Amino acid sequence: ASAVMTYVAKKCGICFQPPSIILIYKDDSKDKTRQRVMPVRNFSKFSDCGLAAEQLKNNPRHKAYLEGVSLCQLQKLYSLLKGHLGGESLAESLEKFRQEKTIDPEEDMNKLDDKELAKRKSIMDELFEKNRKNKDDPDFIYDIEVEFPQDEQLESCGWDVESGEEI
Repeated sequence: ASAVMTYVAKKCGICFQPPSIILIYKDDSKDKTRQRVMPVRNFSKFSDCGLAAEQLKNNPRHKAYLEGVSLCQLQKLYSLLKGHLGGESLAESLEKFRQEKTIDPEEDMNKLDDKELAKRKSIMDELFEKNRKNKDDPDFIYDIEVEFPQDEQLESCGWDVESGEEI
């Protein structure tokens, strides 16, 4: 029987020259912290960051090491590299990535094509999961009761006013 080697990812970053993804990880079997450099090949400012991240994560040579690194983090690193190859500064690339991962509440999503709409929905799902309270969370409260102030004047809305019109 062979011993199962486990690697715990500590930090993951990118090096622009030469283009590579750097992983700092802990080798549990030897109790040592090590560095792994994964060269980025065949990647240009026109490449798909999501596809590149998936290919790296599923690469047989790196798969065991990247177990603890999320696909989203790898996509971010590739988008920073893509921005660098396109002549953007690191700050510009980070801001562009942040804007792509946030939802504009004023945006009319009815006007988006299917691909863009799916991207927005996945961002919303990710945000929902991040903010969701599970019953296993330490600060989870099962039955929250909230008292609403009754002394303020209640505002009436046009749609809840009785009208004699038949609909």
